[in-house]
Amino acid sequence: MKRITYVSRASKPISQATLDEIATISIQNNGRVNVTGILLSGGDFFFQILEGEEEAVDCALDRISKDSRHCEIQILKLENPTLNRQFPDWSMQTVRLDDMNDALVQAARVMLANLAESRGILARYTQPTIRNFLSQGINPLKAPCQLEDKVVLFGDIAAFDLLSTFYPTEEVAEHASCFLEILSTAVVRNGGEVNKYMGSKVLAYFPINHVDQAIRSCVEVLHAIKTLRANAAQCRLRNFLYCGFGLTLGPVIEGNFGSSFKLDYTILGNTVNMAARLESMTRLKGRALLLEESVKNACREAWRWEDVGPLQLKGQATSSPYFSLEDEITHDMRSVDEILEQVVSTTEEHRRNCPC
Repeated sequence: MKRITYVSRASKPISQATLDEIATISIQNNGRVNVTGILLSGGDFFFQILEGEEEAVDCALDRISKDSRHCEIQILKLENPTLNRQFPDWSMQTVRLDDMNDALVQAARVMLANLAESRGILARYTQPTIRNFLSQGINPLKAPCQLEDKVVLFGDIAAFDLLSTFYPTEEVAEHASCFLEILSTAVVRNGGEVNKYMGSKVLAYFPINHVDQAIRSCVEVLHAIKTLRANAAQCRLRNFLYCGFGLTLGPVIEGNFGSSFKLDYTILGNTVNMAARLESMTRLKGRALLLEESVKNACREAWRWEDVGPLQLKGQATSSPYFSLEDEITHDMRSVDEILEQVVSTTEEHRRNCPC
């Protein structure tokens, strides 16, 4: 038997009639497959427990996730297997906490609402792997370290530290967030995972069979930021938005790393280090994307390759061949000196009156 506890938000205000309709349908659907539990409603949130045979509970949760009246579904706890039902006689009874005046009930309503809000906030700061662990009933703290092959992407804004000295903090923060949004969206859309942000830097990774998708993510970002620059006002900070990417492929150690004060579920290893070092070379080579030969060889799509020559990166005993794409978009890069010259060419008065 399986038990799932979750919270969700109502996508729009829920009337008593709508809640009664939800309760009636839930009792009918779940009663047929012997799924029991309870549904609590308070304010704009739902708190629900489902218990029964695994397949029946999974089907019930799948229906709920597709219900447009719900959003932001967060699994609080998954128990599988569990021996006993907590609500054997409750065939999805619905309780509307807002209609109860008892002080203890109201305290419980406030506590559940705060729990739902806190979980939603924490989810924004938590990477998808951790959320997936929780939704599968796995304690992330007990997840073992493992050695796996990954495609590692390291990206950064060109000359970000330099730009930070010329423009107000608010503009610089918005500049970084704009880049992080574009890159993160592209990574997720192509099947990757954003592992962490380090200032303007991004560490992401893809499954070993998603090499082409990793390259496509970089190309999509480069096109997006080129469009942003073309549509920027005369003095906007986005006029100077360029970025570089390093792509590597190989073994990484994936797992929990940190201290008793803070943990990171992340990836470590030479494959990660080399992606970062390769990204740092993009400004020197005048290419927005540099990748290892192993990445090139693992591709299935017919990319047009450009050999950028052998490079000896920090940590390498000898030089190795590296590549970029024979594509105009990967040539869309500026050195730090070129960006500095472009920034300085705008007058102090123009920067002061910048509309961004």
